[in-house]
Amino acid sequence: MDYTIKIGGAAGQGIQTIGGTLAKVFARSGYHVFTHQDYESRVRGGHNFYQVRLSDRPVMSSRDRIDILVALDHESIIRYEKDRAEHGFIIYDSDTLKQEHEQPYFLDVPFLELAVESGGNKIMANTVAVGSVLGMLGMDLGILNRSFEDRFRKKGEDIIKANINAAKAGRDFALKKCEKCAFTPASLSGRKMLIAGNDAIGLGAVASGVKFYAAYPMTPSTGIMNYIAGKEEEYGIIVEQAEDEIAAINMVIGASYAGVRSMTGTSGGGFALMVEGLSLSGMTETPVVIALAQRPGPATGLPTRTEQGDLQFALYAGHGEFPRVIFAPGTPEQAFYLTNRAFSMAEKYQVPVIILTDQYLADSEWTFDGFDIGKIQLSDHRLRKDALENLSAYNRYSYTDSGVTPMAFPCESRHLVVNDSDEHNEEGHMIEDAETRLKMMDKRLFKKLSRIRKEIAPPVFYGSANPDIVLAGWGSTYGLLKESVDMLMETNRIAMIHFSEIYPFPQREEFDCLDLLNKAGLTICIENNATGQFAHLVRAETGYEFTARINKYDGRPFTLDGLTG
Repeated sequence: MDYTIKIGGAAGQGIQTIGGTLAKVFARSGYHVFTHQDYESRVRGGHNFYQVRLSDRPVMSSRDRIDILVALDHESIIRYEKDRAEHGFIIYDSDTLKQEHEQPYFLDVPFLELAVESGGNKIMANTVAVGSVLGMLGMDLGILNRSFEDRFRKKGEDIIKANINAAKAGRDFALKKCEKCAFTPASLSGRKMLIAGNDAIGLGAVASGVKFYAAYPMTPSTGIMNYIAGKEEEYGIIVEQAEDEIAAINMVIGASYAGVRSMTGTSGGGFALMVEGLSLSGMTETPVVIALAQRPGPATGLPTRTEQGDLQFALYAGHGEFPRVIFAPGTPEQAFYLTNRAFSMAEKYQVPVIILTDQYLADSEWTFDGFDIGKIQLSDHRLRKDALENLSAYNRYSYTDSGVTPMAFPCESRHLVVNDSDEHNEEGHMIEDAETRLKMMDKRLFKKLSRIRKEIAPPVFYGSANPDIVLAGWGSTYGLLKESVDMLMETNRIAMIHFSEIYPFPQREEFDCLDLLNKAGLTICIENNATGQFAHLVRAETGYEFTARINKYDGRPFTLDGLTG
């Protein structure tokens, strides 16, 4: 089984409430779920949708085919009726839309009328819609009702009962009226974790011991700040909404200098303001983690849409030369573990680490059996008080074979900690001579970079062992590539390579992706940008040029049907 449900309407109509509730019910019923959203940059009006895909096998991308369309406005019918599956249905409220549809695949459900009759308030219309969808699928309401009890416990028994009654009214109506509904959901047991990309990054930060997060709200990164802010009291974290992104990154650098794990998050426009601070982190060798959630630019672009357009920006942002690490998770699970790796690498090598995500990954939800907390690394790479007291002398930037120098923070011992954003000597005091400059650049850049590169994981390989066709991608295209390979493997020798650890570019000792690409007849690099930024990076690092590229840059993600159809 593999069903797609799309809820379409204007902002303010409760689209997220319906979609989010259904996704949770499906996940708690044991189904594999993938969701994604499309919304305009406005509080009310316009046209938005929330799409939920559920299956009895893992799913990790969206499809164009719609099995159930919940049309909360007429625009939804105009846009998506053509995408209806052969046995699909469109449910709507003719009284609300002021129009009737006679085709047999339309189901007129009086959302408002049933809400008032059963729940006592028209605000329950969305609950009726949820119940109607579950009725069409032949699912019971036990899990939904328990979610009402958990969600509305503080609001009292009357609110819980009203929601239960409204959902039952919707389900009973659909069961009675939708005689041609032929959906047969598999019977599954257990429940799955449902988590979005932003929440996974936030969870990874909390699990990694973050103690300070500063940011200025900017879609689509704000969800990370919201998640971490929700854990402030429980885990002793300080979250600061800064006046702008310049202040945010400087606050994070200051907190890291003071000895705590610190992080910030933004999108492209905000990252542009952070660039001087990024170089400050590089010069002072102060570890920071930056979540860069991409959206279409330039300037404000499409604020609520998706794109992979900031890769080159992340690679080369900053004045001067200094090492950095760039991760680009492809799933919420990767986002969780790579956020932890980001903190570990930032502290171990005293460099800025950038986590590249985008609106598609940030907002989409996936199901998992759970994350393995045992894989979380919590090594402390700073010199704490006892270790400092045993040192006869301390130089913040002393020359070492590894390029990594002891990192202490002020007021922990009798030793003086000196940092300087000008070029400096081992003690941290500014200098002007060429000899020291060369030694510091060698320490800071070349010695560190060679060691960092050895820790970068190779791309994920999946598919035929000796493929004729290789699909390549990075970041949020992971699920799309994997499902495409699964779909096409029956008739093609096809495989995928997916990069989530972008820079330094992976070495070839562990997995020689270049050998794989050279042996394939057709190699296709698939990216959500106009210029093929990752394809350019591969060519710059290896000399290899893909035989074909597929680029999408309209602000929307790829769909499985759109790519393979």
